[in-house]
Amino acid sequence: MELTERKKKVLRSVVDLYIRTAEPVGSKLITELPDMNYSSATIRSEMADLTAMGYLEQPHTSAGRVPSAAGYRLYVDELMADYRLSLDETKSISTAIEEKMQQVDKMVEKVAKLVSQATDLPAISVASRYGGVTVSRFDLILAGAGSVILVLMLSNDEVVNKLIKLPVQLEETDLKLLSALLNATMTGLSVQEFDQSLLDRIMRSAGAGSCLVPVIMEFTTQTLERQTRTNMAVAGQMRLLGHPEYRDVDKAQRLMTTLDEEALSNLPAVMQNANGTQVLVGAENVARELKDTSVVMTKFDIGEGMQGMIGVVGPTRMDYAKVTARLSYFAESLSKMFAKPEQAQLPEAKSGKEEQ
Repeated sequence: MELTERKKKVLRSVVDLYIRTAEPVGSKLITELPDMNYSSATIRSEMADLTAMGYLEQPHTSAGRVPSAAGYRLYVDELMADYRLSLDETKSISTAIEEKMQQVDKMVEKVAKLVSQATDLPAISVASRYGGVTVSRFDLILAGAGSVILVLMLSNDEVVNKLIKLPVQLEETDLKLLSALLNATMTGLSVQEFDQSLLDRIMRSAGAGSCLVPVIMEFTTQTLERQTRTNMAVAGQMRLLGHPEYRDVDKAQRLMTTLDEEALSNLPAVMQNANGTQVLVGAENVARELKDTSVVMTKFDIGEGMQGMIGVVGPTRMDYAKVTARLSYFAESLSKMFAKPEQAQLPEAKSGKEEQ
């Protein structure tokens, strides 16, 4: 059965009406739309075909139709119209973002709350390093009798160091040889590659400096793990209770208890190689707990090797066009704010005035 332009038009109308009313949509309601110049019989026939094709569902025999997960997927990919934010909406979002968020931890929590307020949905905010941070250079500096300074130059140009007490007396030549070995074998590796086999291989070749290798390995691993740590915040879970789908208290409670950082922890990985805004409908979600919901996510740049992600979780009936527009505006504004915090200008919210 062919998915004609008329069928697509009917499907878009069903989704738009269901988003606004949260009630099953009948053919009579569609024929009353100003741009729908078809008879009620024609609309009923098209809706029956869309149901047979899996894009619509009929909750009850005598009721109208509601979109299926496949229907929402097609709507998001091809049918939804662009949503233009009003001036009041852009000003409201911009004013909220202007709050000072200098520290990443506080920023993540604040952004989650602001996104939840702007969308009336539970929101997630994430800040993490993009790409893997590695060690680009090792240096060992003798610091007087009985101690040595380990210096790590990281691939993001950050430098960290550690003072190590020597268990045995080592010469300058011993440290130079160990430094050369470390730079030949341990630079450019991800934290996952720092394993027992690597430790054993370096120990066998380190000579007199082998006593330092376990300490160096442990400190390097801890440093890289700190660099790849992800900051995440979830806010607004109670907002689900305002949506008709969750008037059933048991259903709402089951979902709210799963909307935590553990259930949402795989979402940043979904966005790792993605561009633009991503929409996951129903069973497309990576977490089993989210199979009856939709998730909308987008990324923004924080700078200094950091990347942010914001998203919302809600019913499959959510207004995708509006949510997508608001998240995109948030992401654009946050990227500009972090790019040049001393000069950042929010789109359409300020004119010729520097960020304070």
